[in-house]
Amino acid sequence: MTAATDLHRDSLVIDSHNDTAVALIRRGNVGIAGEDGADRHGRAGAVAYLRQYLSPRGQEPVQFTLPRLRQGAVDAAFFAVDTTRAWGNHLVYAIDAIGYLKREIESHADDMLLARSVDDIATAKAAGKVAVLLAVENTAALQHSLYAIDALYELGVRTMTLTHSARTEAADGCEVEGGGGLTGFGRDVVRRMNELGLLVDVSHLNERGFWDTLEHSTAPVVASHSCCWALCDHRRNLTDEQLRALGDAGGVVGITFVPFFVDTSAPSLDRLVEHFEHALEVAGGTSVGLGSDFDGGGDLLAHGGELPRITEALLARGLAEDVVRGILGANHLRLLRQTIG
Repeated sequence: MTAATDLHRDSLVIDSHNDTAVALIRRGNVGIAGEDGADRHGRAGAVAYLRQYLSPRGQEPVQFTLPRLRQGAVDAAFFAVDTTRAWGNHLVYAIDAIGYLKREIESHADDMLLARSVDDIATAKAAGKVAVLLAVENTAALQHSLYAIDALYELGVRTMTLTHSARTEAADGCEVEGGGGLTGFGRDVVRRMNELGLLVDVSHLNERGFWDTLEHSTAPVVASHSCCWALCDHRRNLTDEQLRALGDAGGVVGITFVPFFVDTSAPSLDRLVEHFEHALEVAGGTSVGLGSDFDGGGDLLAHGGELPRITEALLARGLAEDVVRGILGANHLRLLRQTIG
């Protein structure tokens, strides 16, 4: 093994965003370890019901299965449920996918652990297991109920994005032209998330919503899967002003592997590394992490097993080992310790 591989496997590796749970269901209730078969395909559920109406992201293999998590030496990962496409009841959609994922975790208890706290991440690491942190993407899942936040927290959810690019009852996303910031409900959501110990996720917000969230949140926040606007002027990316403020507030940006967030004309691993470097320079060395978006568009790497390539590329640029360890997971761990406890 190379020195980069050794460092990668010796480090705590945390990825702050993937869409694997829904990807598994939409491909026919495939198991987290790749289990498949007719007995799984017919299982009912809110996400499975939509499978017949929604085309999945092609038929390519799931990127973040248990074998790929192992291959990539991942210690913890945020498994998100994007509720944007739900028809009817967004909360039921979220609970359906969370229930499916929790059953998969229980079925692979020798290899996976549901993490509700930083201590659980440490326990999983010591036992050689992958810690799974539950995430909800889009407060549409709340159905305009603050009490639903408490219910999701009890299920194990520990982070939530306020929107998914479009308008919600909490805020306007980055696709809303001339949009506003947090609504009154959105401010209440942020407050309740802070009180419970839920990590607030600002990815997908518009700029006004971003600034409102930093103003109203009493805890650091995460941009779980974003890149740098200065290198690629996509509306999903963060400006230098946003990156600097995020870092100053103790937050973390998870640099994502979505090709058109990295470069609109020639996305590459080298260009992705430039986003890491730029974020380090602007947000600070303790405010940058991994935010792959595997199974949700993070296709710059083929799958989670290729994560050591990031470590190799960062070291090849001359980054210090402690800085690389921060990116791989130590920075996210620090943020989680300050938020979910």
